[in-house]
Amino acid sequence: MLDKSKVLSCTRDGLDIFKHYLPGDWRVGRNFKNPFYDDTKASCNIYFDRRSDMYRMKDFGNPDYDGDCFSLVGKIKNLDCTKDFTEILKQINEEMNLGLENSYALPQNRSSSRAKANNVNENSVKELAYHPKPYTIFERGFTLKEIDFWKQYGITREILRLYRVVSLDEFSSENKDSKPFTMYSSEQEPMFGYFGKRHVKIYRPFSQIRFLYGGNLPESYCFGLEQLPAKGNTLFITGGEKDVLSLASKGFYAICFNSETSSIPESLIKKLSYRFKHILILYDVDKAGLDASLGHHKKLSGFGVNRLKLPLSGTKQEKDISDFFRIGNTKNDFNQLFLEFLDQLYNETMAILKPCEINFTQPPIESQTLISINDVPLGTQGNLLGLTGGEGTGKSNYVGSLIAGTLRQDDYIDTLGTNILPNTDSKAVLLYDTEQSENQLYKNILGILKRSGRENMPDYFKAYCLAGMSRKERMQAILQSMDKFFYQFSGIHMVVIDGIADLIRGANDEAESVALIDELYRMAGIYKTCIIGVLHFTPNGLKLRGHLGSELQRKAAAILYNTPQN
Repeated sequence: MLDKSKVLSCTRDGLDIFKHYLPGDWRVGRNFKNPFYDDTKASCNIYFDRRSDMYRMKDFGNPDYDGDCFSLVGKIKNLDCTKDFTEILKQINEEMNLGLENSYALPQNRSSSRAKANNVNENSVKELAYHPKPYTIFERGFTLKEIDFWKQYGITREILRLYRVVSLDEFSSENKDSKPFTMYSSEQEPMFGYFGKRHVKIYRPFSQIRFLYGGNLPESYCFGLEQLPAKGNTLFITGGEKDVLSLASKGFYAICFNSETSSIPESLIKKLSYRFKHILILYDVDKAGLDASLGHHKKLSGFGVNRLKLPLSGTKQEKDISDFFRIGNTKNDFNQLFLEFLDQLYNETMAILKPCEINFTQPPIESQTLISINDVPLGTQGNLLGLTGGEGTGKSNYVGSLIAGTLRQDDYIDTLGTNILPNTDSKAVLLYDTEQSENQLYKNILGILKRSGRENMPDYFKAYCLAGMSRKERMQAILQSMDKFFYQFSGIHMVVIDGIADLIRGANDEAESVALIDELYRMAGIYKTCIIGVLHFTPNGLKLRGHLGSELQRKAAAILYNTPQN
């Protein structure tokens, strides 16, 4: 049988009823305009009445709307609360699908900034790691002292808003014995909330009890997951929410689970490993954090997950990434730590590559950019560009003009009618040559530098002669050196691979051709650069070589054909 207490118990003390019947983007405790008449001033308010233990409405502009949720529904339905109260309950039950006459309730609209979670359906309970806890919170604006607290870690208001972090005035819930309690914020003990879809995690940085939660905290709790991009370079798994926020404020991508000892789902890491080039565990450097990160690293190493240790003392005041930034380290300092990690990771590869690097003072060794002709884009970030032609059609000369356009110091140089985006940020320009000799490549570089107006090679221009390496070594060297130079020079402007057919066993091998083009396309997307692949025509024909040529035509943004000039 329907009664008032049952309806209130499954509608968060009537708040869900207000949410259902009162239109508009209003918030508890904030004045708003009454939508049921021409209200010129924001003088209507929804608040929690502790005496009646339910939400009520107060309209200072029109007292006819004062009352609880049942009186509001009665007014909307032209029903009298004193005579038609049962009918009001019935309509609320039916229109909100509460299902009370079937002895179960489905709570609605869990997204309010002030919420009280009392019920979950049977299927949801099976998925929870924690028993759902009813809770009530009162949100408030950040005080100047609270803003200063976050600011010391580099965390801005914008980041707090993006990650749904709020300042709380009051938090009420139940302990493990189901006894109610209430905590209040103060200047000495501020209180913050990390909001999820059906839960809130409470953070009290200066209190003895620092973390609490309310609502349905899922077993797969992962803070920061919704804010990740579709693809990125590096993802950090940190020990806590504050670390995620601190990294995000510096432009890094990060997530955390409920604690450092929480299980990390392998299924999630598998999905993230495709979206990100690197996944690194970045836990606290105290004993507990180091032990936890080592255990997770061993478990997840099959997905390419690594760990990064911060150069901190491990004391309570200096143990995590937020402390790293708080004590004065910058984004560049952290980038340097990551670059040192890559040096160790690719130490053997870079040692093998070193003899292949072009040193202009000690000849010889190799060179590469974003392209358009007559305002028609050909080579764009995240895409491939194919360059083809027969023997003696000037492909190397044309490639040299593209590279010269990225190195130019003068406003105008001859780029053979092609518009090249200037490399104003000195990002890496990479040329990998699999065909020509060192001496011929050296002569080509002399021509490129002359065309660009330079006498010496800039640091960001790297050229390699890979003719003496095996095909498997060539591909590995290209991929790993690209990753190294991306971080060393804060990006890659352009990559040229002169002779992509020499990266696989045969241009007619369909499986290897598809895998090679897919990998190059993925790298172009991850590094936000244009990769130019040079491929010959078939002998005595006007068709690109084999399956490799067909796959390049299918995936490339454009194909440029060099034809002999009369």
